[in-house]
Amino acid sequence: MVTMLMFDPFLRDFDRLTQQLLGTTTGTPARPVVMPMDAWRDGDQFVVELDLPGLDPDCLDIHVEHDVLTVRAERPAVAQDGRQWLACERPHGVFSRQILLGTSLDTGNITADYTDGVLRLTIPVAEHAKPRKIAIANGKQQQAINA
Repeated sequence: MVTMLMFDPFLRDFDRLTQQLLGTTTGTPARPVVMPMDAWRDGDQFVVELDLPGLDPDCLDIHVEHDVLTVRAERPAVAQDGRQWLACERPHGVFSRQILLGTSLDTGNITADYTDGVLRLTIPVAEHAKPRKIAIANGKQQQAINA
């Protein structure tokens, strides 16, 4: 089986121009930076993982205000030093992501762990939002109490 790759110099130049206009070849992206995220419920807690590879944990800031969790990260810009960039795809500068938590979560007990470039946030469900069993009274017992 033979695979044929298409080479179109116009598309290559157009791609390069697009990258320059968006700032992706200068070391400072002009478009918003995405923090890939996974989130799931595990029993009485929610877990959120964000990919933030290559960051110093001291550059991460996590805070909650009015049920909105904000993760802020900063990757210092690379010194230009007369470099001629061939590719610059890693985001630099300050970027953040906000997650609306709602009122059923215990925002006072969120824990965070940053290991191998993954920030893991564990958010417990608030006690008032946990499922609970409601006892059913027998109608005859209720009448006896009222009598």
